[in-house]
Amino acid sequence: MKVILLQDVPTLGRTGEVREVKDGYAAHYLLPRGLAARATTGTLQSLQQTIRVSQARDARTLEQTAALKSRLEALVVEVTAKAGEGGRLFGSVTAQDIAEAITQKGVEVSKKQVELQDPIKAAGFYRIPVRIHPKVSAMVEVNVVGAG
Repeated sequence: MKVILLQDVPTLGRTGEVREVKDGYAAHYLLPRGLAARATTGTLQSLQQTIRVSQARDARTLEQTAALKSRLEALVVEVTAKAGEGGRLFGSVTAQDIAEAITQKGVEVSKKQVELQDPIKAAGFYRIPVRIHPKVSAMVEVNVVGAG
């Protein structure tokens, strides 16, 4: 029996794939658990339509992401922190501080998107990756200025 997988099945395949399986496996395991649906002409056409819509949506999302990436990479974000002699900061600059500075420049970014390995503890220029999509990161110039 041909089935369309509605969910990932570890031994069989990924969501949306069409597989030929034994009738008993489909009737007693896949279909009752909602892991698959029978592959009829109607369901195959519906699957193809869903795939086309999904691909179009993904293409639009990637275009928007590319535009956002270029905006972020054009930014030079300045973060001011209290510092002592030699540019050594009192405290540190965190992902939250960088996200707030980017948001003030007009691009909404959460602290979870800022991929800062360790807090910044010295004044200077840094290139910080910002994850804007699972497949796309932008490198943002951050200028940490010591004040006081």
